[in-house]
Amino acid sequence: MKYFIKISLPSFMAFLVTINIAHCQSKQEASLEKDIKSTSKKKKKNKKVKLPTIDLSHWKVTLPVTNNNGKPYEIDPPQILNFATNEIAKPYMYIDSTRGAIVFHAMPTASKTANTKYTRSELREQMEPGNNNKNWTFADGAYLKGQLAMDESTRDSDGKYHRTIIMQIHGRLTNEQRDLIGQKDNNAPPILKIYWDNGKVRVKTKVLKNLNATDEEILHEDAWDDDEGYNFPTEVGFRKFTLEVEVSEGKMVITLNGNEFKVYEDIHMRRWGVFENYFKAGNYFQSRDQGSFSKVRFYELEVSH
Repeated sequence: MKYFIKISLPSFMAFLVTINIAHCQSKQEASLEKDIKSTSKKKKKNKKVKLPTIDLSHWKVTLPVTNNNGKPYEIDPPQILNFATNEIAKPYMYIDSTRGAIVFHAMPTASKTANTKYTRSELREQMEPGNNNKNWTFADGAYLKGQLAMDESTRDSDGKYHRTIIMQIHGRLTNEQRDLIGQKDNNAPPILKIYWDNGKVRVKTKVLKNLNATDEEILHEDAWDDDEGYNFPTEVGFRKFTLEVEVSEGKMVITLNGNEFKVYEDIHMRRWGVFENYFKAGNYFQSRDQGSFSKVRFYELEVSH
């Protein structure tokens, strides 16, 4: 016996539409599930820990907090290698593991070094770890390269971002020079200051007041004056950028992003050869405004001589 099911045309068309909708929904659900899995993988990938590869074995750091003697807290090598677990250092020098950078955080505090009113979270080069007495001259030659970015900065009452010094070449008197001019410490002027200045990279150096001064006379800080300064044309803002500093006898070259240069090669550079020097890098904050601060990220930092 044969049976026949009679289906009207409208009902059959409705049936096909239902099947098609179900099929489309199934495809949409599969696609949505795939997108969710893909997004989840991306999130997991984005959360991957990135550690900076900066070698701190030849740097010490000065932080904007005082030690038990009321002086700026410092960490010398090899202890600086464990800065990430140092409870005192954590608020001022820490790892940004999402970007693979070391962050230097500074703000006005009572932690001031001699001859300045400003505070810092800043590295100081030590050619011989733990020893400030071994340094280099322009005749020796030196090279510093850093990849960095401004992370955060507050603004002053005029609406401009507070500026900070991100790199330096600091002069230093030998013990013999110190005793010769009767100075109480080995401090000498910085021949180079590189600022993050309201989104620009600004360079400042020193010039002799009297070009005929003797080698002994130029050991005194008041023999030198500030130059007018130079702003690189490119505005870096809060983007990542690369700075290189190279010195040789009588010459200093600063390079921004590999294609902008400022060259100093004159009598001032030649006469500066009397001093020893060391590099500095980090966040030497240039404000005492209440509530002000800045954070600077360093992705790379390397030195060679």
